[in-house]
This record gives sequence, structure tokens and C-alpha cells, in this order.
Amino acid sequence: MNDTCTTTSLTTSSQSPAATILERVFGYATFRPGQQEVIDHLIEGKDVLVLLPTGGGKSLCYQVPALIREGTAIVVSPLISLMQDQVQQLKESGVKAAFLNSTLSSETQQSIIESLKAGHLDLLYVSPERMLQFSFLQTIKQLSLALFAIDEAHCVSHWGHDFRQDYRGLSTLKQQFPSTPIIALTATADTATQSDIVSQLALTSPYIFKGSFDRPNIRYRVMSKYKAFEQVSKYVKAAEGSGIIYCNSRAKVDDLYARLYRQGYKCAAYHAGMDADEREMVLQQFLRDKIDIVVATVAFGMGINKSNVRFVLHHDVPRSIESYYQETGRAGRDGLPADAMLLFNENDAARVRQWIEQGDNLTQTPIEVQKFEAMESFAEAQTCRRQILLNYFSQYSDQSCGNCDICLDPPKLIDGIVLAQKVLSCILRLEQQASNQYVIDILRGKALKRIQDAGHDQLTTYGIGKDKSDSYWHNIINQLIHQGLIRVDITAHAALRLTEAARPVLKGECELKLAAPRLEFKPEKEKKTLSVEYDKGLFKRFKHLRKTLADEHEVPPFVIFSDATLVDMANKLPTSPSEFLDVSGVGQTKLERYGSAFLQLINDYQNRGNDH
Repeated sequence: MNDTCTTTSLTTSSQSPAATILERVFGYATFRPGQQEVIDHLIEGKDVLVLLPTGGGKSLCYQVPALIREGTAIVVSPLISLMQDQVQQLKESGVKAAFLNSTLSSETQQSIIESLKAGHLDLLYVSPERMLQFSFLQTIKQLSLALFAIDEAHCVSHWGHDFRQDYRGLSTLKQQFPSTPIIALTATADTATQSDIVSQLALTSPYIFKGSFDRPNIRYRVMSKYKAFEQVSKYVKAAEGSGIIYCNSRAKVDDLYARLYRQGYKCAAYHAGMDADEREMVLQQFLRDKIDIVVATVAFGMGINKSNVRFVLHHDVPRSIESYYQETGRAGRDGLPADAMLLFNENDAARVRQWIEQGDNLTQTPIEVQKFEAMESFAEAQTCRRQILLNYFSQYSDQSCGNCDICLDPPKLIDGIVLAQKVLSCILRLEQQASNQYVIDILRGKALKRIQDAGHDQLTTYGIGKDKSDSYWHNIINQLIHQGLIRVDITAHAALRLTEAARPVLKGECELKLAAPRLEFKPEKEKKTLSVEYDKGLFKRFKHLRKTLADEHEVPPFVIFSDATLVDMANKLPTSPSEFLDVSGVGQTKLERYGSAFLQLINDYQNRGNDH
């Protein structure tokens, strides 16, 4: 056990070492569902695959075992900004952590390597490229290693939405370090990607933990895009707190940023066309609450560890549900209410599809096309959006969420049994080998050469849906996918396959309600947002104090305390150090550094008779 753990083992002996670390170092009284099991397996030296949403507590799954197992934990992370944030937060909690990347001088890098060799580090963050350097591998082969953590592990799989060649090389770790446990972590992985991660990293009989992908505090909304700038401006004006606006080109980012800036918003642009120093400055201003809005391409994102982002607005449709889920997941990481808005129109979608189809990678392009079709169907959906997201990640749910635009302003329901039977029968007649569009072409009885050549114009389902449009049938098929009756087989040219749930529908043994397709936009009625009760006046003073302390310590405010911690503080109103430790997110080190300032503020506030 390393000495960070020794210094924190001061609580009652009835607590496990992991629970003691969680409370004393990180300031949390209990683990989230699944974390304890993951941590126990790692402590025992077993491999683990963790699938948890952004903000779901992935980091603690390896940070806690790193403080218990002998040696240093090596964390592989793809982004410099993420490494820096994680290390900063760990240091604030009293953990000995460092990162090695190209932003550091050679002297600093050498100093970190010396600390590593001397056994003075609990965790070291490196890029996949650094991990695979011969000299680095030779160095760590001489050391005691606690574990390897592979963050953003979907990057290792060509089925993943963000495949990276550098990650592929990590498959050698298991051969070179057979006795060191590996934990692979991702926020987005469908079934094919999960299997590929296990295979590529050669994980040995791994414990697989799949947490809920639900982020109930995020409200998902889609708005038909018609006057984009007016819509963005109106939305941002009504939004509270900081947010990110995603565009799919640098030119759009620059244009939208300039127009918002002229309207007086505290905002900045961020894309790969800017130089590194400029991008870093924008990131730091955003992290430190000096600007409210970043208008960006997807170059801004993975690893933005800011917990108090209140909204994510997509000006353009993303290329996959994984990307959308990951990008919207940057909102509300503190668990407080947040908003995800997508502006969508068919012309945008057609352009994105064209870009993807023009790709020259024969293996990757069809996968990307299929992933984009799933994103399109999400945007066009008329069933609960959260259900669609959860079903996409194989977390099947038949419950509507009550916190998306469809649930808040429901479409009209119709008896869908006959419509569904037409679709399902047609898929069966085509031996479950046909794609979405081909099924629609058969249903509508189109006189196409490929249909006639295949003899499919002789099928009993040919032409049985000719009274409805292509877009109508697209919508119905998408709903059947969302309800789990049909699945899209990404490994077989996006063929539609029936699930077991389709059987009673085909036989007419159950009811099936579908949404009457809305083929034109109807503006959403505004509804009351989720509310969290706390003293807003005191919370505002907490934020001001946090900002002052953050500037003094030269760290982003959320590194000191998240908004959720401030809300808990405003509810509990601690008046002593022991009560302050009961606030969620307050550990021993943070009590010592910041406790007296916040306790003084609470004391002054109460003595003034809550004058706010």
C-alpha cells in the first residue's frame, strides 16, 4: 500500500480501505452503484471493463484502487486538457499525481520520470503514444505498477465512433505486463464495440460493469431549424450559466461567435484552425468562468472536465449518437438540471451524409453511415428521446422519461399494430437481409430494377404501404427500432433484424401504440424546468468566494468545489469542521484548505439574519 493510503486510514476499522479513501480523500460518504464492485475486482488484480456515462464516476473506479494497490497507476488518456484537469483535481485532494505530455519542458519531464522511478507518484497520466514509446516501456518494466487504466477505451475499436490507430497498439500491454490488471473505461460503447475492446486489449475474463447510461438531469430537446441565428440568440438569452455551442465547420464557428459577441455575450470561438496557445487561452477562460459560452467544433470537448456547464446546443446535427451523447454529456456533470438542444433540418442531414459517404475507407465508411442514420432517426423521433438513447446503448427501457420535448409535449398516439405488422412481415419476407430504405421501397411498391431483378416485386408485402410517403415509413420503422422490435445489424450492411419482442406483435397478441408521424414542425410548449431547492442568495456568495479562492490558487473554480457541493453546502449549512466534512465532495485536504473561509461566510450570513 502506498503512503497516501496510509495517511488516510484514520477512520473506523469497520470501513473497508476503499470506503475510507473515498471519504477521507474525495469527500464522498458512499459509492455510486457498481463502483464498489469494480474497485474490489481491481484491488484483487483482475481486469475490468467499465461502461459509464460522462459524469458517472468512472475516474474513481481506478483512482481509489491506485491509492490501495502497491506501486503507481499508469492512466492512458487521449487529451492533454483532460490529463491536466484530472491531475489538478487529484492534487487539490492531496493525491500525488502527475502527467507527461508535450506541453512540459524536457527538464520537467525528466523530473517526473525521476519521481516515478523513486515510487513517489500514486498516478501518472500519459498519452497512448507516450505509453508505447520503447524508452517509457523499458522504464516502467523496472517498477512496481498498481494498474493500467485505459480511458476513452472505445478509441481502440474500429466499431467505435472515435477509432484511433495509436490506441490499437495498447494491445501489447497484456503481453508485456501479464500480472498488472487493466481497467478499460468508456462512456459510449455499443455491443460490437464492447466485445472489440475486450478482444483488442486482450483482457483476461474481465469483470464487465455497465452502469445506467441515463443522465436524468439533462433535458433533451430538438427544434426544427429554420432561422438558425435567431433561434440560437433567443435560446442563449433564456439559458442560465455557461454553455457550449457545437457547429460542424470552422467557418460556422467563426461566424456564429462573431455575431453573438456583437450582441454582447461573453463568448469565444474554438477550433483546430486556431493556434495552440489561443485554444488553450479559450479553454482556461471557460474553465475559470471568465467567459460563459464557447462556440466550437468537436475539437473542443472530450475531457472538458468542467462540472457546471448548464447547456449544450448543437447548431448542426452530429455524425453519430455516440458523439451526440458524449457532447451533450458535458452538461450537468454536477447532477444539477441541464439542457441539451439540437437544431435539426433535413438539408443539414443530407450534407453530413454526403460527407460521410465520400469517405475513402471501405471498412469505416459503411459503419459511419449507419451510425449517422441512427442519429437522424433520433432527431426525427416522436417517441421519448431518452428511451431512444438508452435503447441504442442496449439499456432497453419501456418507460418515458418526462424530461424531453416529446414527453413534455406528447404527439398524438395511434393504434400501430397493423403498421408494425406490415413492416415486420416485409423484413421477414426479405429474410432479414435488407436495409431500411429497401424495406420502404418494397412497402411502397416502387418499380425499381434491383427489386424486379431480385424478384421481390412478387412478395406479398410488395406495395402494401403505397398510400404513405417514404418519410412516413421511415418514421414508423424508426419508432419500431426505438421500441426494441427491430435492431439494426451494423456488422451486416445495416440489415434490419427482428428481436424476440417482435413475435407477439406479428401474431397480434398485444397492443402497440405508435406516435402519429409529425412531418412538419410544431414549436414546443415551454414547461417548468426541474427544480433543486436551495438558498439562492447564499449559493451566489459561495460562488463568489469560490472564484476568489480559485484565482488565488490559480485553478478553475469547479476544481475547488463543484456547483453540486455548493448546493449541498447551502442546504446543510455546516457550522463546524466535522459538519463541513459531511458536505458531499469535501474531503480532508479540502477541509484544511478551504473550510475556514466557507465556515466564516456561513457564520457571517446567519448572523446577518439571512439578509439577501
